[in-house]
Amino acid sequence: MILKRAIILTSFILSGLLYSQATVTLTLPVITLMDVEPTGNITLNFIAPTEAGNPLGNPTPNTSKWINYTSAITSGGATRKITAAVNQVIPGVNIRLQAAAASGAGGGTLGTPSAQVTLTTTPVTIISGIGGAYTGNGANNGHRLTISLVPGTYANLAKQDNISVTIVYTITE
Repeated sequence: MILKRAIILTSFILSGLLYSQATVTLTLPVITLMDVEPTGNITLNFIAPTEAGNPLGNPTPNTSKWINYTSAITSGGATRKITAAVNQVIPGVNIRLQAAAASGAGGGTLGTPSAQVTLTTTPVTIISGIGGAYTGNGANNGHRLTISLVPGTYANLAKQDNISVTIVYTITE
């Protein structure tokens, strides 16, 4: 009888050791990171016509830039969006921007690109609906950007040399 009680007591002790519980505390911060890769400037130049009466030739659109982001939102929180604007407009010239669908090594609730936009000094949404997601880092990850120049109003065109325009990208809720 004593042996039987000792076996039962030992079984309870061992089962307590084998089936213990532990509490794990973790923190997942709200994250909002975005950049444009690769770094560096781009150059777009109109092509002068060679025959009187012909329009300017548009430069080849630039597709070398990619938007990368990492986003962690609060539970039930608003999704994020990325906007773009220029620091100045050039009279008679339209700067157009199109973000492509996300591709590469990312995952999560990646954003949805809008249709092509003409940039002004007022920010316009180019990607919306970003949830908890990451795009991967560097070129060939995230949203490829196509930046192009086209004449706007020919009456407003004037010769300009080396005009620098900065495109400002912002990620917000």
